[in-house]
Amino acid sequence: MKETLDYLFTDQPNNNSRTNQWVEESVIFEKKIGKQETLPGSGRFIGSGFSYKKSNLLFVTFVFFLGVLFARLVYLQIMHGGAYLNTARGNRERLIRIPAERGLFFDRNGKQLTTNIPNFSLAIVPQDLPREQTKRQGLIKQLSEITHKTPEEIEKILDEYGSYSYESIIIQENLDYETALRVQIESTHLPGIYVHIGSKRLYLHPEDVASATTSPMVDSTSSLSHVLGYLGKLNKEELDSLYSKGYVPSDSIGKTGVEKSYEDALRGVHGKRIAEVDALGREQTVLSEEPPTPGQHLMLSIDVLMQQKLEEIMQSSMLLLKKKRAAAVVMNPQNGDILALVSFPTFNNNDFSGGISQEVYSQYIDDPDKPLFNRVIGGTYPSGSTVKPGIASAALEEKVITDKTTVLSTGGVRVGQWFFPDWQAGGHGVTDVRKSLAFSVNTFYYYIGGGVGSFTGLGVDLITHYLRQFGFSEALGIDIPGEATGFLPSKEWKEREKGERWYVGDTYNLSIGQGDLLVTPLQIASLTATVANGGTVYQPHVGSALVDPLTSRQSQIPPKIIRNQFISTEHITTVRLGMRDCVVAGSCRRLGLLPFEAAGKTGTAQWSSTQPTHAWFTSFAPFENPEVVITVLVEEGGEGSSAAVPIAYEFYAWWWQYKHGT
Repeated sequence: MKETLDYLFTDQPNNNSRTNQWVEESVIFEKKIGKQETLPGSGRFIGSGFSYKKSNLLFVTFVFFLGVLFARLVYLQIMHGGAYLNTARGNRERLIRIPAERGLFFDRNGKQLTTNIPNFSLAIVPQDLPREQTKRQGLIKQLSEITHKTPEEIEKILDEYGSYSYESIIIQENLDYETALRVQIESTHLPGIYVHIGSKRLYLHPEDVASATTSPMVDSTSSLSHVLGYLGKLNKEELDSLYSKGYVPSDSIGKTGVEKSYEDALRGVHGKRIAEVDALGREQTVLSEEPPTPGQHLMLSIDVLMQQKLEEIMQSSMLLLKKKRAAAVVMNPQNGDILALVSFPTFNNNDFSGGISQEVYSQYIDDPDKPLFNRVIGGTYPSGSTVKPGIASAALEEKVITDKTTVLSTGGVRVGQWFFPDWQAGGHGVTDVRKSLAFSVNTFYYYIGGGVGSFTGLGVDLITHYLRQFGFSEALGIDIPGEATGFLPSKEWKEREKGERWYVGDTYNLSIGQGDLLVTPLQIASLTATVANGGTVYQPHVGSALVDPLTSRQSQIPPKIIRNQFISTEHITTVRLGMRDCVVAGSCRRLGLLPFEAAGKTGTAQWSSTQPTHAWFTSFAPFENPEVVITVLVEEGGEGSSAAVPIAYEFYAWWWQYKHGT
């Protein structure tokens, strides 16, 4: 056996032998069983040529590649698994929004002011458009022919909303039925194109609102447009900020009026439908569905019959006066309810429903009378004498005067070379605070405002302080967007902006509602309401209650007090009596013909040396227990007593009959 093994592992000559040759058949074991003995002194052995170093390298390499594979698996399945899952699902599943029904508007008596009707739009889902450029351009060309938009316009829309690739992008709104049907039929060959069925807002005409089924259109003179506002498609900036709140590119949003201020309550919550789609994005099978939640209805404080009548009276008066711009507001002084709000000229908010044409929009924008502008809350004007009740209240409260203080009015006040006149030549004689309000005696307010000789007046700082208490130079917070704050001048402002010091003449002008003072008609109505109710400033509002459309449960919107008890009841009473005297014997005498007692204050505001004055009138009634405040402004209307008082008189006469059902 030894010799045989020696032979097998003996090094043979290089020319004719095998080195370390293994011959399985020649192996002979010493023992038939058991462990074999190692040959003594032999350095040769049976084994592999694969070294320990190589095996370690192979093991490290195997572990490395296994680690890379595992890391990639973690990256794909854990870190980005959701994204890839959504992508995969997006290819076969699609989240389809189910639009929620928008809440409706009702007036204070439950009369319906809006309705929603079906509306067809042409929409694109960018994800489903052809990837191949030639096919994509061909599809866009077909869309161009359908919508009459240029291919460049369509491409611009797709680029703008490209980040919302799985959402419906509206290309054309307000499709007629025939076009919608044709697109629906052809969409089987137009990947990513379909007809979006939504709803369109329709604003109903006041005289027919009792039956919304008649669907009458608002005409071009409907003043409710400034109150209700209108809807419009989301622009890119709005969509980017609101997408996380559930808005999508196909949504509309309130742009003005209560449509905007109550957007969150009105819009509801979209439903969801998850469906399987084919390669063209067409819905195949519904996997799950969540119904939408309709928006809440909004009850308004507006009485639509009051609104309609005030609009009718103003329209007739404007024709007689040959004027086009005016504003009027009717308010409940006991809680801040706005009962009617009219701004002339007005506009048709149905023009904006479903998208407005550029031609019609340009007509509105280019109109010099600015029909889209709500003058009641956004227009700022010199107040004229309508601010005098506030000045008189401040002088009484600061004890500058008492209810028995008198001033001799001889036609005006001279300061150096300057003369500040009364409106009546020769003056009004001996005047107390009540007479000053009844006949709008300027001289009295020169005294109590800026002082004359040894008589010390309020001064500009106290005047502006009290006017701020009444709500001037601030937004009153009405729930309609676009409210202006107006402006109260000051010494510091004049020095900073005009480079001039403040003179006593500036205080005189401020005391009679002239100069740099600017107010809104709503602020004058609020001042009048504060006097009427005894000294409480209420926040004006048009929203009265929100109604759940499913349960009909109402959530009242409570009145809010801005400020009160800054003028004593005694002094407010004196001012109220002065405004009553205006009707009994002063410049408001026309209201004395009414079958009930009213109180008021006229105003004539100069704003230009070449243009007619603005005509003001503000009032409340009945005198003992006021229910309504009416403030009227006619731009460039001339005298308040001749242009604005007749409008209020006609409304009061109608209101009394309406109130008593006659």
